[in-house]
Amino acid sequence: MNMVMLTIDGKQVQVEKGTTIKKAAEKLGIEIPGLCDDNDLKPFGACRLCVVEDARGNLVASCHTPVREGMVVKTNSPKVLKARRVILELLLSSHNADCFECDKNLHCKLQKYAYELNIRNIRFKGEKRNYEIKDNGPIYYDPNKCILCGKCVRICEEVQHICAIDFASRGFKAYISTPFEKPLLESDCIFCGQCVRVCPTGALAEKTDIERIYEAISDPNKVVVVQVAPAVRVALGEEFGLEPGEIVTGKMVAALKRLGFDKVFDTQFAADMTIVEETAELVERLEKGENFPMFTSCCPSWILAVEKFYPELIPNISTARSPQQIFGAIAKNYYAKKIGVARENMFVVSVMPCIGKKFEATRPEFNNDVDAVLTTRELARMIKESGIDFIKLEEENFDSPLGESTGAAAIFGVTGGVMEAALRTAYSIMTGEELEGDKIEFTAVRGLEGIKEAEVDIKGKKVRIAIANGIGNAKKLIEKIKSGETKYDFVEVMACPGGCMSGGGQPYTDDPEFRKKRMEGIYKNDRNLPKRKSHENEEVKKVYEEYYEKPCGPKAHEELHTHYHSRKKEY
Repeated sequence: MNMVMLTIDGKQVQVEKGTTIKKAAEKLGIEIPGLCDDNDLKPFGACRLCVVEDARGNLVASCHTPVREGMVVKTNSPKVLKARRVILELLLSSHNADCFECDKNLHCKLQKYAYELNIRNIRFKGEKRNYEIKDNGPIYYDPNKCILCGKCVRICEEVQHICAIDFASRGFKAYISTPFEKPLLESDCIFCGQCVRVCPTGALAEKTDIERIYEAISDPNKVVVVQVAPAVRVALGEEFGLEPGEIVTGKMVAALKRLGFDKVFDTQFAADMTIVEETAELVERLEKGENFPMFTSCCPSWILAVEKFYPELIPNISTARSPQQIFGAIAKNYYAKKIGVARENMFVVSVMPCIGKKFEATRPEFNNDVDAVLTTRELARMIKESGIDFIKLEEENFDSPLGESTGAAAIFGVTGGVMEAALRTAYSIMTGEELEGDKIEFTAVRGLEGIKEAEVDIKGKKVRIAIANGIGNAKKLIEKIKSGETKYDFVEVMACPGGCMSGGGQPYTDDPEFRKKRMEGIYKNDRNLPKRKSHENEEVKKVYEEYYEKPCGPKAHEELHTHYHSRKKEY
């Protein structure tokens, strides 16, 4: 390995050859500001806010300039600070400055750096943009707040391989657009929300359901129940100053009850139901030898990608609904009848790490089973605006009968989790025996690699599996399958890199280790639960006994399964 020694702000540091100046500075604990740089993206150098001064007095962009042996760099010289202030003033001169109305007011990097660089007066007077804000479904897009950093375009292209948006026009009139300026709803967008996650300003955000939910809670005729996804409980605490991955389940439940929800249930209960249904379907397919590989169906953005790009794979998608939609169906059918409430008076809210879940809830196939969806960020906003001191809350438990869950459901929040949960139950169905101890953990499916492959031996039956981490990797995997290069029985796909834990609705963070920390929190949650296999969930068993009779039975197929259709010609 070739190493390079350089000096930054008078301190020597040794890094691998090819490392950028910005990354080298991070090793010394020096933060160089930047609006276009991101750990998931290739260096771009669009904003120039990361300029540093070299030994010859030249200003260079540190985010994409590689280090050299003996290089001497200053990151905070008068020349550097003056240049950064000018760059920020130019950006702010034409920026829509309605900060009080901006969704990212507390997370805007433009505001952060303006404060840190002591910008008090903007000397330049630029022309304000006045672009039309179109209906984009669950994603709010305001081109007037865009600073053309290109992060949304690049993550859509480089990571997700979707290319739904790109730069349009030139010069001052440049903006980010879909082809032919169509709304996102009519584009190739799959609403994964990764563009929202990386946007440094308020140009991109989720459309909020907060007011609708408050109205429902205030309606005496409505019974308002809420479900919370696995990945939320290892990220929500970040909004209140806690570390990524810290499990805040009890405080989260207490906060939701303080907000006025009639019942607080767990999406992990529905995840256990999903595994029972999906695994029964997998075993049935293995017996019949039909429609392989079977793909998971939990991720709404993955489903949209299939409908838009690979409709020929629709027969290969598991017909089991996602945990969000399974919960909605159970709440509005089984639970509503159980407590004597009319379906139309049951209002179901989801708290999800995902913006795509907002779109999923509107799909006509799901009969309005879920009425409104909150992202993790939106829930944090509701807690804060209600004056609830989250850190000081006493922990409370989920309500019954839709509140019990197992460790298998907990790991839905991380890539490979659905596969591992399914294997735990598949082993039981196929062998009549139970996995115990360390054997319950299928470590081959864990980790953040782009594509993971394994062959699992279930009492002599070889089950070939694969996990795709992000849509970009899913596309690579599909091409391998279509070419006949490899064959699988079961494939898991999660649209967001790392899985739901880094979904587009999760708290914004600059922590480069956030995925690793959240993942550790999810696996810790799995280990902490007394039961770790979905089919052992007593409340799931009770729902089958009282209502659905058996997995993949007629009633279960009617309410817990669905179908999808090609959207290839619809946009």
